[in-house]
Amino acid sequence: MWYHHIEQKDEVLRGKPVIKNTRIGADLILEKIGNGETIEDLLLAYHTLTHQDILTCISYGASLVRNESVLLQKKQRIRRYT
Repeated sequence: MWYHHIEQKDEVLRGKPVIKNTRIGADLILEKIGNGETIEDLLLAYHTLTHQDILTCISYGASLVRNESVLLQKKQRIRRYT
């Protein structure tokens, strides 16, 4: 379960969820994966992380949105005339 690897402490990143015993935010890992970085890339960049830590961040992110209603809007093109 993700709660074995993710913690929140007021004194670490203002209480944002981080990987236990680090200052690496779960949101940072999710953002990097979303931008195309691989687990291998992250393991090379953050030597203290384990494969399980990264998978846990993904699981954590999934648990946050599992019961949320999210409205996705199409981007509208704005034409500017000069």
